[in-house]
Amino acid sequence: MNKHVSPKVVASSRAVEDRPRAPGKPGAKGAAGPKAMQISLRAGERIFVNGAVLRVDRKVTLQLLNEVTFLLESHVMQVEDTTTPLRQLYFVVQSMLMDPLDVSAAKMVFADQINGLMGSLTSESLRTGVMAVADLVAAGRAYEALRTIRGLLPIEDSILETSPISTKVA
Repeated sequence: MNKHVSPKVVASSRAVEDRPRAPGKPGAKGAAGPKAMQISLRAGERIFVNGAVLRVDRKVTLQLLNEVTFLLESHVMQVEDTTTPLRQLYFVVQSMLMDPLDVSAAKMVFADQINGLMGSLTSESLRTGVMAVADLVAAGRAYEALRTIRGLLPIEDSILETSPISTKVA
């Protein structure tokens, strides 16, 4: 029986660094190049790899042996969840990873959003975080930028909850 899995429900994917290997093997300690990455997925889960969407039909562990851009399904934000400025920024950075052939359009939107945020943010921690996100995206490290934005979301939420005029859409 094939079960449909909603992208918003799945939270079991996890990326785990591979165990050390014998010298000379890809990903080995002391060997040239990046470590191999293992990603465990449950049946029905999806992963976005270099713009392609992969769905697995059974529990599997993928081993990524070279540089690859990927996004776990549990980290994908749906458009209806982009209800705050940082969530909108997250969505744009996410689109850079999910659609690598159209990065230039996403980068233009990203630059506009960064400029708007920096002009309106009063929280120093959010300003510092948004600047770090801009630096990460400029360095081609979109996945790390997403992780940074996820860390800023609770700060944004607390500010919006205590603000007399909330910009959060219901």
